[in-house]
Amino acid sequence: MEKSKRVGIWIRVSTEFQVKDDSPEHHEQRARYYAQSKGWEVIEVYRLEAVSGKTVMELPETKKMLHDIKSGRITAIVFSKLARLARNTKELLEFSEYFRKYEADMISLAENIDTSSPSGRLFFTIIAAMAEWERAEIAERVAASVPIRAKMGKPLGGAAPFGYEWKGKDLLVNKQEAPVRKLMYELFAEHRKKGLVAKMLNQMGHRTRNGSEFSDTTIGRLLHDSTAKGIRLANYTKSLGDGKKWVLKPESEWITITCPAIVSVELWDKCNKILSEQEEKNKRATKPVSHLFSGILHCGCGGKMYFHPDGSKYKCNKCRKTKIDEEDIEEIYFGELKVFLLSDSHFDSFLSKAKEEISQKEKRLETLLKDKKKIQAEMDKKMELYMAGQIPKDRFGSYYNPLDTQLRQIENSIPHIQSEIDLLKIEQLSGDTVKHDAKSMYERWNTLDRTAKRNFVEQITSKITIANDEVAIRFRYHPSFFQNPENTQHNFRDSWTLSA
Repeated sequence: MEKSKRVGIWIRVSTEFQVKDDSPEHHEQRARYYAQSKGWEVIEVYRLEAVSGKTVMELPETKKMLHDIKSGRITAIVFSKLARLARNTKELLEFSEYFRKYEADMISLAENIDTSSPSGRLFFTIIAAMAEWERAEIAERVAASVPIRAKMGKPLGGAAPFGYEWKGKDLLVNKQEAPVRKLMYELFAEHRKKGLVAKMLNQMGHRTRNGSEFSDTTIGRLLHDSTAKGIRLANYTKSLGDGKKWVLKPESEWITITCPAIVSVELWDKCNKILSEQEEKNKRATKPVSHLFSGILHCGCGGKMYFHPDGSKYKCNKCRKTKIDEEDIEEIYFGELKVFLLSDSHFDSFLSKAKEEISQKEKRLETLLKDKKKIQAEMDKKMELYMAGQIPKDRFGSYYNPLDTQLRQIENSIPHIQSEIDLLKIEQLSGDTVKHDAKSMYERWNTLDRTAKRNFVEQITSKITIANDEVAIRFRYHPSFFQNPENTQHNFRDSWTLSA
């Protein structure tokens, strides 16, 4: 049984015919059974009955669901098929990006996609790549027109820098703002502190264009801007994506356009030389991820273990007694990974059982669907006989009611067995994915950098506990019907030293 997850159920049935023939209740039951089999808690059911899937993003029920995802009230959505979430490809990609952003899962039962599983995460990666490709195509078309417009001196959009204003297609000096912009350079050249310059300007009563006080960040940005010395740059930056930072393009792609100057070249250069020196001095190298098990290792006392910067061991942050050498735990983990994930007997047994179980349940489902159709035909026939007067009114119930009872029982059984098939198929896909990825990782382990290893460990490992000279490794992957222990635990007293 997986750790309890708070999930929502999404139900959208587009036409009156579907509402009657492919009932929302059926979709809900199927999703509830799936959630129940995973040990998840259903928090909310989002209903869009008789609503087209052409566009759903702006509907109140959709906004409610997205808000619940963002707030963490639910961490996954279960739905019968992708077309029930959205028929519009663009909106489907928007959904996937939103769920990725807030680390929520999408579970589509018909397509056997569960992004809490390895195969499901592969699906997420694919559709994210599709979205990225779509954005790149648009960006390329837009970017191709920017240099041409810039060389022609046309505005490229956006507000004029502080100290300037657009008059038609011409960038001109703003008589009110330009003196403040000039004073900014003069104060910085004298005091060499962005924060102090901002404070002094604010105390003088000066404000930014939108009425806000100046900040050190604003001062730094404006000091760097070469427009003030009469050189306007275009096509020199690009965005790394929604919500991400802008970066400089290669200088060969920059386009320079002359414009009226506010300060001398000498003053601008002096200020930017000071800025460059300060920025170089304040640079801090980003510390790479180098320790595979920090935060994943747990001590028997309940505390988490992290790599100690003074040595080569992981130590418990709580009791500060349990320690293990970095090389030892990696060797143990690598060995257990091989045993648990790369054993063909484990996976072949699992996949064989899965196929057999799926086949049996699909045959049972096929039988139920045939019985349902047969009983419905028989009920229609009884109704026709009754309407024709061939079945007396006082005896109609004895003919019709048993069939109605049996039909209801079958209708209740169908979504239940469908959810069982959904679960088995998703776990089968997950097993195949894990087997493939694990073998690939095992073969390439020694060639991977520390960051790649850490990412793999995070994805596949739930917890590693060290207690009483024993290491217990809990992998995230353990199919519900595959009778293999989810924990591997061994005494490694002879192969490593547990420090106290």
